[in-house]
Amino acid sequence: MKQELRIFFTALMFYTRIPCPSWVDHSPDYINKATRYFPLIGWIVGGVSFAAYFLFSFLFTIQIGVVASLVAGVLVTGAFHEDGLADVYDGFGGGWTKAKILEIMKDSRVGTYGVAALVFLFLTKYLLLTQWITTASEAWLVVLLAFLSYHSLARLTAINMVFTTEYAREDEQSKAKPIAKAHGPREILGAWFFGLAPLAGLAAFHWQYALVILPLPLLLYFSRRYFIKWIGGYTGDCLGAVEQLAECLVLATLFVLWKFM
Repeated sequence: MKQELRIFFTALMFYTRIPCPSWVDHSPDYINKATRYFPLIGWIVGGVSFAAYFLFSFLFTIQIGVVASLVAGVLVTGAFHEDGLADVYDGFGGGWTKAKILEIMKDSRVGTYGVAALVFLFLTKYLLLTQWITTASEAWLVVLLAFLSYHSLARLTAINMVFTTEYAREDEQSKAKPIAKAHGPREILGAWFFGLAPLAGLAAFHWQYALVILPLPLLLYFSRRYFIKWIGGYTGDCLGAVEQLAECLVLATLFVLWKFM
């Protein structure tokens, strides 16, 4: 139990800015095992985002509440995944060889491609969330489960990249390297359980919402194929990009399902 608690706090420290006990460190072994809790971190981020939405929509409007939820998500994670998305768009937009792409992605500066990607990312999330919440008029518990689901499913999609793809960099400088070394049944089963549990709750209200998972394997397949073609595998930035694209895809599918169900 104590070991599992340490693994969980390692995941919390690695993937968020939430303060953790002083006895938690960046041990490669524990970071590797922490993959099982990556989708569970989605519960936390989704819960904080929903709390921000609930408070600000009560005080102001739904639109302001949605903006507050997006801001809360960025603050909790330190823009961890958004940074990866921007780096991927800069790297693949400006590089034509594996070495150049990896070099650009490692640069801490954000370029034109990255800025454009972030603008479209947040605009897409804002419009999809606002439209679904205002037109669907679901109960607050359904909205909460939707927040938890789109965060957990997106992280499950990203971690599946780790389970199925080789790491691209040949150096040891990336923080994502430890999670690429090994993973066992506990990591895979744990990730899938925490990734799917909120969706199961959401589907209990409307079974059609369970179908939001269907486009995610396609995103994983084409992302994996693209990354392997150009750089021979994935990097931590690639995982961040897949996670953010998966969030948008889940929200888009959620809205389409509601519209036609």
